Amino acid sequence: MSEEIQAFVEYLRDVKKTSQNTQISYRRDLIQLEEYLKSQGITDPAKVTKTSLNSYILYLEKNGKATTTISRELASIKAFFHYEFSKGRIRRDPAELLKAPKVEKKAPMILSVEEIHALLAQPEGKNAKEIRDKAMLELLYATGIRVSELIHLKLESVNLSVGFLVCSDGQRERTIPFGKEAGAALSMYLETARGQLLKGKESQWLFTNCNGQAMSRQGLWKIIKYYGEKAGIEADITPHALRHSFAAHLLRNGADIHAVQTMLGHSDMATTQMYTSYRIS
Repeated sequence: MSEEIQAFVEYLRDVKKTSQNTQISYRRDLIQLEEYLKSQGITDPAKVTKTSLNSYILYLEKNGKATTTISRELASIKAFFHYEFSKGRIRRDPAELLKAPKVEKKAPMILSVEEIHALLAQPEGKNAKEIRDKAMLELLYATGIRVSELIHLKLESVNLSVGFLVCSDGQRERTIPFGKEAGAALSMYLETARGQLLKGKESQWLFTNCNGQAMSRQGLWKIIKYYGEKAGIEADITPHALRHSFAAHLLRNGADIHAVQTMLGHSDMATTQMYTSYRIS
């Protein structure tokens, strides 16, 4: 199968224009499958059956592979055999009807109101970076937007005088209001800190790093983690902790679930309803 795997990876690179990380991941998954099939006496992709692939999935489960890992490997396998079938190298696609194992959804991390207050109080505003960090944390909690949405906000996305922002999840836009605390922190950032961070440069992005470049997801994650530890919060805060807490706190205080669904950008009400079942200290 080595030659077929190589041809598939080249197809991903040259035709699908996938990232190098994707190519590496697919190659790794398929080589692992190839080694397993060899141990079963199978070296020709045309002789691979649904049964042999199901056996491989069971093998992964018995060896303690996480369901998320198995699902990812199955996606690689499906893509490979679909490619083989489309090229006429196999008569039928053995992976077509394979199903990924069900992934248990982890309960979202929801911080208590006291923990949120402690977290938001950590950036003291002693310098431009802390003023920016304060504005970002306040805005995340005040609106419930995703980390990826925050870092893609543009200057024009925010209306300070009315108190709302417009963000996009890549498919649709939504308008979300924010309160006085977030508005004050954002005003302070725009008036005093953003220019210092840009150092004379121009940028369309609302929030930038200390070099005046667009804020990265990893950079924001590190910031949230840093202030969480500084606040003495024992849990390992996830990037979406403020989003989850925003939703749970609103619903606990009697907010209309349809309004919360709209602000979060959930297409399915069931996704929003999960926040009603969590107790908050």
